Amino acid sequence: MRGLRKRRRIQLVAIAAACLAVSATLIGYAMRDGIAYFRSPSDIAADPPGPNEVFRIGGLVERGSIRKESGGLVRFRTTDGAASVETEFTGLLPDLFSEGQGVVALGSYADGVFRATEILAKHDENYMPREVVDALKEQGVFRPADSQ
Repeated sequence: MRGLRKRRRIQLVAIAAACLAVSATLIGYAMRDGIAYFRSPSDIAADPPGPNEVFRIGGLVERGSIRKESGGLVRFRTTDGAASVETEFTGLLPDLFSEGQGVVALGSYADGVFRATEILAKHDENYMPREVVDALKEQGVFRPADSQ
């Protein structure tokens, strides 16, 4: 009787460990497509990512670079002061999207062009995404909103 209980307990622990390992593997597999790393234009210029890598790019919309084309295609340059990346997006832009303002775009980089699937613009006159501020500070071109 005692040996049977011990064997059942060991079986139960083994089954629980196997279930835990399978669930951890499934969670990790599901999350790998949901992670999007942040890169600045300088990072992209120094080490261009592969065409299948989805990531976020952030910086400022370069002044004089916005071009609206047919079919809702918008082309502009994203800059951090040290480097610029040609960016294109098809769709409706946020109302606050404009030249000289902070922007974060999600997409992929191929043939020297970042093709965005999503554009995020700042939501008031003082906000800029933390990643963009950090990248601009690294380049030495960050200016707080009240000094512009």
